[in-house]
Amino acid sequence: MISRASADDVAELARLLWLDTLHEEPAPLSADAFTAELARWWAAHQDSHLAFVARLRRPEIVGMAWLALVPRVPRPGVTSRLSGDIQSVFVMPDQRGQGIGSALVEAAYEHATHLGALRVTVQSGRKAVPVYERLGFESSRQLLQRSPG
Repeated sequence: MISRASADDVAELARLLWLDTLHEEPAPLSADAFTAELARWWAAHQDSHLAFVARLRRPEIVGMAWLALVPRVPRPGVTSRLSGDIQSVFVMPDQRGQGIGSALVEAAYEHATHLGALRVTVQSGRKAVPVYERLGFESSRQLLQRSPG
């Protein structure tokens, strides 16, 4: 079941974010400290960042996708413009291949377009590109990025 996460889900979201980064650098915070930090961050960003979660049974969350909503500069005739960016999509390894990630991405995408987003982007690892392409995402020559340094 896919639903929007609430503040009650912060500990489970922190667990998934923690698991998603195990292969990266060692975490400078303990899991409990990270959970507290995520709770503070979410409280400060709850208007711009939403999380969608997949549950097989309550309360365990087996997958997540975050949606960042970014207001865009108004243009003549269009004073309310919005973009969405899907972030931090993660499904527990033992639950992959069942369509959970796709359902999470679709829920985030649908929510963004329902709110009027003119564009929804996702930054993907190489292995997930075919999944996003199956969901209708396309590479764009116009979307450029510059890394610091």
